[in-house]
Amino acid sequence: MTALTNIATDLNTLLPIVNHWLHLASAVIWIGGLAFLVMVVTPGLQKSVPKEYVKPLADIFYRQYKKIIGIVLVVILFTGGLNLHFINKMMVAQLGETGGVAHNAKYLTIFFIKLSLVLVVLTLYLYTVVFKTEASGDEDAEERQEQYEEPVPFQKLGLVLGLFIILCAAALKYLHF
Repeated sequence: MTALTNIATDLNTLLPIVNHWLHLASAVIWIGGLAFLVMVVTPGLQKSVPKEYVKPLADIFYRQYKKIIGIVLVVILFTGGLNLHFINKMMVAQLGETGGVAHNAKYLTIFFIKLSLVLVVLTLYLYTVVFKTEASGDEDAEERQEQYEEPVPFQKLGLVLGLFIILCAAALKYLHF
């Protein structure tokens, strides 16, 4: 019981744990929600409603998702920066001044790949917020088919990039020792 009490009272241990938990929980909400849209909502709508209703119904789901994800992406960026700080502190403590993140080329390479992918996903999200893609009725047959196949813009691309971000996170987990 004293070990648990020590963790709960030591802010140097508790703060990185809570921060990392917030980071992971936010990523799960983001990727899980996107996976739900791609694997459940879109195929379900395509099988159960007429083609012309798929896009408007998917937009209803996506509007709610966008509200949540805007907050989640801010949390991910903030907690990710704090995670980098805590990992750097841990690496310096374990390996000395020459052991920080700045001296670990493998870690930095994967980190910048991950950060680049996050920025691409953030750009896709902001694109869908700024340029709303509601059906106007003036679409040609090709545009209607495209909206039917992927009613939420970039949902499949966002999911694939998100999965690569998680892969990078898994790699980073084992590159800071």
